[in-house]
Order: sequence, then C-alpha cells, then structure tokens
Amino acid sequence: MIKIVPDPPPAGTILKTVTTPFGSCDAGHEPLFAVRGGINAEDALVHASLLLRCAVDTAYASSDCPGVHQKGLMWSTLHSIEMAKALVDALADGAEGMDCGAKPEAGL
Repeated sequence: MIKIVPDPPPAGTILKTVTTPFGSCDAGHEPLFAVRGGINAEDALVHASLLLRCAVDTAYASSDCPGVHQKGLMWSTLHSIEMAKALVDALADGAEGMDCGAKPEAGL
C-alpha cells in the first residue's frame, strides 16, 4: 500500500522547502514561477497562511464588486491559492525527501 502522507521528520530536524515550480499558463512551456528551496517551514507556513487570507478577502471583494474589477479580483484569488498550494507542496516534498535520507535543496 502506498502512503499518501509522509512520516514526520525526526525530532530536532528543521523542515525546509524544496524547489517547486508552479504557475503554468497552459502555453506549452515550463511553469513561470517556483518556490525556492531551503526556506524554513515556519516561514513558508506563515506566508501560505497570509496568501490564503488574501484569497478569502479577494473572493469576498469580487462577490461585492461585479463588473470591471471582478475579473481581476478573481485572478488574484486564484494566484494566491496557487502560491499557497505551492508552498505547502514544497514543504511536503521536503519532508518526503528527508524521510528518504535526502537533504532539501539549499536556497538558490
């Protein structure tokens, strides 16, 4: 059976992100952005939380603002969610890499 959740890292280990590309615009090229490797878990999670709070705020604002600005607010919501997901994925991949004995990538 394949585990979908990695084991937590050993006690005292500082979890870090690994480089994780995101931001595909379906134009036939590589993703436009990436989470940098080597970011501490606490910093990445705080930033992900802020991005999700912004996504909630822009989603509410877009529902209150039909018309010209609604499309921009919805794009902002989608980008915030995509960035938060990339941060969480980068941490999960970092934890998985540590579980296998590999070290996360250093910052570029």
